[in-house]
Amino acid sequence: MSVSDPIADMLTRIRNATAAGHARVRMPASKMKVAVAGVLAEEGFIRSFDVHQRATGPQRELDIELIYRDDGSAILSGIKRVSRPGLRVYVQRREIPRVYGGLGVAILSTPRGVMTGQTARRENVGGEILCYAW
Repeated sequence: MSVSDPIADMLTRIRNATAAGHARVRMPASKMKVAVAGVLAEEGFIRSFDVHQRATGPQRELDIELIYRDDGSAILSGIKRVSRPGLRVYVQRREIPRVYGGLGVAILSTPRGVMTGQTARRENVGGEILCYAW
């Protein structure tokens, strides 16, 4: 099945899995999805992720392990797609937004790779805002 916005599909799968209380979520893998999962793991929103070959077919699979608090609520309370195929959102370094006053992160695709807004500011690069996570 072809998806017109694979990143939005990934974020929706994560959002649905946290709402349902699932421990893991699986999806087709791509370099961009793996890079976004890496940033989410680095920031502590997900426990870990793994990329492995499917039993059938050439497509790889991305397996994300989610984190929950002791009371059962998800660490990742929200995730929102910003730039999309129909309306790309690019920012310069000085225009990178702070999500929830610094409690959340903006995930950007820059010429130096996928990184958080804070890292992009520090490295003095701008790019496409992929999503916000809080």
